[in-house]
Amino acid sequence: MSGEYDALLERIRGSLNDGKDASRSRFELPPADVMWEGQRTYLRNFAEFAKVLRRDPLKILQYLSKEFAVPAEKIGDKAMFIGKREPDDFARLFRIYLREYVECPTCKSPDTGTIKENRISFLVCEACGAKSTLKGKYA
Repeated sequence: MSGEYDALLERIRGSLNDGKDASRSRFELPPADVMWEGQRTYLRNFAEFAKVLRRDPLKILQYLSKEFAVPAEKIGDKAMFIGKREPDDFARLFRIYLREYVECPTCKSPDTGTIKENRISFLVCEACGAKSTLKGKYA
């Protein structure tokens, strides 16, 4: 009897870990596809980031422009920044953006949306239902 119970527990633990790994792999930021042309940097897969993060591309562009302290422009699916930027710079800023404007502070789920009530933006989690205020204006 105890052997069957232990086997069932192991089976449950295995399926729980599989689900955890699947949710992690389900949400991964794509690598930054950067191209340089003179003193300009083009993020060629900018639209992909907006789609994965489920946020307004113009808000994300505003955020990146402010953090880099340079003008930026959306050109089709690409984004153009003045000055040379490395792919690691984009990866670092997207991780910060994810933590501050996308991930639920309660359960860390990336499945969130934003709503605005009385000029205050809230992050609403679709997984746990938590509602928390957003500090910045880039969500």
